[in-house]
Amino acid sequence: MRRIIVLGSTGSVGTQALELIARYPERFQVVGLSANSSKDLLQQQAEAFKVPAHQAVLGADAAAQLVRELDADVVVHGINGSAGLAATIAALESGKTLALANKESLIVGGTLVKNLAKPGQIVPVDSEHSALAQALRAGRHDEVSRLILTASGGPFRGFSATELEGVTREQALKHPTWSMGKVITINSASMVNKGLELIEAHLLFDIPINRIAITVHPQSIVHSMVEFVDGSVIAQASTTDMKLPIALALDWPKRVPGAVRKINWNESHNWVFEPLDEEVFQSVPLAREVALRGSTFPAVYNAANEEAVAAFLEGRIGFTDIIRVIDRAIEAHQAPAHMTLEGVLQAESWAREVARELISKPIGR
Repeated sequence: MRRIIVLGSTGSVGTQALELIARYPERFQVVGLSANSSKDLLQQQAEAFKVPAHQAVLGADAAAQLVRELDADVVVHGINGSAGLAATIAALESGKTLALANKESLIVGGTLVKNLAKPGQIVPVDSEHSALAQALRAGRHDEVSRLILTASGGPFRGFSATELEGVTREQALKHPTWSMGKVITINSASMVNKGLELIEAHLLFDIPINRIAITVHPQSIVHSMVEFVDGSVIAQASTTDMKLPIALALDWPKRVPGAVRKINWNESHNWVFEPLDEEVFQSVPLAREVALRGSTFPAVYNAANEEAVAAFLEGRIGFTDIIRVIDRAIEAHQAPAHMTLEGVLQAESWAREVARELISKPIGR
């Protein structure tokens, strides 16, 4: 039986992880919980899974401490944003398997996080990276030609740059295939999420950024693909249900029977793949740029985006201003000579201050 700590237990990934754990009590046991808010729901979860009160905590710092102190096999990391970095480091340093839904902590931490991780210690929970991890088992690392991330295209698939200028908060929050929290839904609409996933794939799988491609797949059934040197492409397909990658991460590399509804092969299916217009969705080439620069540039990309998304949700800036804020923060950034945790945190703090300053005044086009 695997002992599980669920961080961000009241969020989307956390609640779905707990639903799966409840369905398979012979395989999993919850030993710790954390949430950022929703204290009442956290207490209900603790009671339902018989978790002692002192092992159900609030806040990112308390979550990291919980990970260090508890005896557990797997940490499901569903904390939002770069605030989850401390918990990521705690999980890796304590030798636990890290089921990572918090991509930001890997992207922000970069080589600092990678160097802490033992082979196979990080198991991705993002559907795209879970798909890649599954497909990569079909060949050796030196046989990989390209990683191909799929993108739904979001609510603005096919929009021109001019049309994007006028989109509203309500439009941006209507994702066509996935039900997610507000921040990740906006990130999906702006394609910043896909930019973050590019950087994450580069770090997770040690594939150069120029060998990671994106294709738009509106049906969201093929979650990503690996192209091998002989021309073979291995795709992972399943229904649009996050419980599949969560279940895999809980018991990796074992599969959990019946984790999600199966595709009905008695029905006809049309799966479309289209190129992504990177002139319209400039968050993607910008992500490639920061991945190539490395150091603290990905941390600046992420932190500036978090500030800009919060401002957009509050109605203080327009949708396309999100990318302008990120771009200008990156232009102004000067990376430190050496990558350290202190340097990463300082770069993040600096990026947030710069982003807030840009948001506080008209952002020129």
